[in-house]
Amino acid sequence: MLPEAGEHSATTTRVELLRRVAAAQVDLTPAEAKVAALVLAEPSSVLSQSLMQVAARAGVSEPTVIRFCRSIGLDGFQSFRLRLAQSIASGALFLPTEVNPGDAAIDIAGKVLERSARTLLDVRTQLHPARLEQAVALLAGARRLEFYGLGSSGIVAADARHKFFRLGIVATAYADAHLHGMAATMLGPADVVVAISSTGRTIDLISSVELALEAGASVIAITAPSSPLARLATVPIEISVDEDTDIYTPMTTRLAQLAIIDALSVGVAMRQGPELIEKLERTWRSLRTKRVPGFD
Repeated sequence: MLPEAGEHSATTTRVELLRRVAAAQVDLTPAEAKVAALVLAEPSSVLSQSLMQVAARAGVSEPTVIRFCRSIGLDGFQSFRLRLAQSIASGALFLPTEVNPGDAAIDIAGKVLERSARTLLDVRTQLHPARLEQAVALLAGARRLEFYGLGSSGIVAADARHKFFRLGIVATAYADAHLHGMAATMLGPADVVVAISSTGRTIDLISSVELALEAGASVIAITAPSSPLARLATVPIEISVDEDTDIYTPMTTRLAQLAIIDALSVGVAMRQGPELIEKLERTWRSLRTKRVPGFD
């Protein structure tokens, strides 16, 4: 019987993990052995693939892949991927899967930028025109505007608040679950919340959105398709990005969220007309005095 995953330290090397897989082959069923063979041959490739993709490549069913993971002492497929990611290379949990340990810095930059560009173009094709129009209308008519997010989505929420502030719209951003939970109870029918979440499954954020809806506010959600948050929202703006945020720190997902915020803010700006130009001119005059002269 192989040792449980918890008996291995976080410094488990790639070789040690693959030895566990290799040693397990004698006790695996023929179908599970196919999964083991794929993992041993292409560990980096397996890391970047979903359960369905791994099953298809190994020529087995998805439950067989899960049984293989349990046979080597892990809880399931996600647990296996996390251990494999930790094993392949230091820092692998935080990098896009196209990047290899031997890549030069310029190659890494090129791959990251290419992936970002592909993501933004793909998100453009996913946008629902009627929902975008509805979201812009809600934002333009909001008495009170609040942005909620946690983790990396909280940073996007702060950026969104700044963008709307520059348009002369008073907005608040909360990246703390307790704060946006309390703030949500103080909203009313003319108020709008923009909830941002990569997964749409964050319990604290969903709880705050429920409170906002109970108070009569409208909720725009920038989140994953068919997620619990998307189902709750008054206007869901659903974006599907090829990035596993359960394993990797959100990168292209964050860019997609920022791009959606940019599109919404420009849409609201276009509704303000000449009044916005006057506001922007006043802001420009104020900022100009705070910059080093001679570099305009």
